[in-house]
Amino acid sequence: MDDQVNHLTPAHPAHGNDSGAELYARAEADRKAFWAAQARRLHWDEPWQHVLDWSRPPIARWFDGGRLNVAYNCVDRHVEAGYGDQVAVHWVGEPGDTRDITYRDLHRMVQQAANALAGLGLRAGDRVAIQLPMIPEAIVAMLACARLGLVHSVVFAGFSPAALRARVDDARARVVVTADGQYRRGRAVPMKEKVDEALVDADSVERVIVVRRVGADLDDDTPWQNGRDIWWHDLLRDASDHHDAESFDAEHPLFILYTSGTTGKPKGILHTSGGYLTQAAYTHRIVFDHRPGSDVYWCTADIGWITGHTYLVYGPLANRTTQVVYEGTPNVPHEGRHWEIIQRYRVSLYYTAPTLIRTFMKWGEQIPARYDLSSLRVLGSVGEPINPEAWLWYHQHVGGGRSPIVDTWWQTETGAIMVAPLPGLRAPKPGAAQRPLPGIGAKVVDDEGRQVSPGASGYLVIDSPWPAMARGIWGDDERFRTTYWDRFAAHDDYFAGDGARYDTDGDIWILGRTDDVMNVSGHRLSTAEIESALVAHPAVAEAAVVGASDALTGQRVIGFVVARGEADPPTADDLRRYVAEAIGPIATPREIHSVPELPKTRSGKIVRRLLRDIADGREPSETTTLADPAVITDIAQRFGPRTDA
Repeated sequence: MDDQVNHLTPAHPAHGNDSGAELYARAEADRKAFWAAQARRLHWDEPWQHVLDWSRPPIARWFDGGRLNVAYNCVDRHVEAGYGDQVAVHWVGEPGDTRDITYRDLHRMVQQAANALAGLGLRAGDRVAIQLPMIPEAIVAMLACARLGLVHSVVFAGFSPAALRARVDDARARVVVTADGQYRRGRAVPMKEKVDEALVDADSVERVIVVRRVGADLDDDTPWQNGRDIWWHDLLRDASDHHDAESFDAEHPLFILYTSGTTGKPKGILHTSGGYLTQAAYTHRIVFDHRPGSDVYWCTADIGWITGHTYLVYGPLANRTTQVVYEGTPNVPHEGRHWEIIQRYRVSLYYTAPTLIRTFMKWGEQIPARYDLSSLRVLGSVGEPINPEAWLWYHQHVGGGRSPIVDTWWQTETGAIMVAPLPGLRAPKPGAAQRPLPGIGAKVVDDEGRQVSPGASGYLVIDSPWPAMARGIWGDDERFRTTYWDRFAAHDDYFAGDGARYDTDGDIWILGRTDDVMNVSGHRLSTAEIESALVAHPAVAEAAVVGASDALTGQRVIGFVVARGEADPPTADDLRRYVAEAIGPIATPREIHSVPELPKTRSGKIVRRLLRDIADGREPSETTTLADPAVITDIAQRFGPRTDA
């Protein structure tokens, strides 16, 4: 692999109108002035009095006193500037239907939806829950809420009725926006009946608005509650397409997004308006080197996650982006669907998850080779640390060996990208997030909060406030403080919950969640590092590693691997040797099991918790968020006391 890495050099020096070095220099000279300059790229109805009020950590106030409208910044100002005919969204449905929506179209749709919601008696500060598939109405609903100062809570379309209900109750949502159904893996799947199940005796909900997406493709009629339910098209039919956007305080709540933990009460992460939009637009512009009017951008994330909020809705639209939005799964109707879409729309900026990249690897390099991907200019990675082998495959077989890759680290709580390489600024390091972005203070510390030396590992913390930072957990500021700030309270540092290390150059490598760090005979082992070693084997497409309980060593390392393409599954002994050579004998998995698939959510994240349940002899619990619950059943049946694969 070293030979493959050594030839990589910076290839893309532009970052909008600034060089990366200039951005870093200005941010280091005066961080507040730097962020004020980024905020001034937006339209403000009233200027702020203070860039930052950090008098009550951990609650910050950014651009205090300033007033703006988020939806106006994402739509209206582009139309008023003469860009109404520019395509905002190339939408592709899973069955093959398409819609090209210009900024003028989007402007009209958002104004109509805002008037319709206002007509239901909703007022600024009210909460609206949105559970929709990846259709344009999801974007419109979010922007209409932002236009009115309503606080939206988008719920992933794959979540269970119980998960939806918990979020509706916690936010006290007055309205729920959903669809009759959605297309998944080539068939129509009902949604409305599950929403009805979720809302039984939900006393805060007054209306349910239903978008007709699948219609007659459903086997049964859409269930209906007269007096409560209303079709989206009926609601908008008589609504005016003119609406004057009201300005709101920079700290006005924009949205609540609940973390998807499966135990305990979900955490409603609260984000506000001015600071969030400032950093969303800034990071989208510099990390992807976005060029309005020439680039076509595609973020493959679902709108129900923070990546969909920041890098599919607010950041791109604030930057006048033309983007692709795709409704379906990447292998319907065939495994080249993503490459087909990139070829058709000449996508130049592509942002996806390492899990999906490894899936593409498993399907084989011959599939992207069938398509013209020469339009791609910058590639992005999000969601978890990308292992070097996946990075190199992505660079070679998707980027043609020429497109820089930005490996981004951030979280729901941070609101926007925090650590990532700027394309072309420095030679890339496959698998490294490298440096905090200009304006961001991030470092790796030890248990006492002291920064560790180059070459050492520790905990990733944010050591200064940033504009898109969460303003708390909805209704529970104390939980916000104890969860994220108490660990390093003496330094006012935000603890991200991730382990990280510096290399000898001082660049940051993310090691994954600290709760995914195993303790084997007193040695702290990162699951991410062991997984990366396994995936480095030429016959392995994907790997997941968990620590199972062990009376002697505390934990024992258990690996699950998926073979690449048509390759024969590698032997467990071969893989153990591979790990031992890459990391050391202490990291060698006790057991390695070859499986056809790994359990994943519909957003592509591996659910290691379920694998840990199996390894510890427990019945896997809470499988409703899986894209295919049968996968974990199959793994449980295969799992046994044997130690070979």
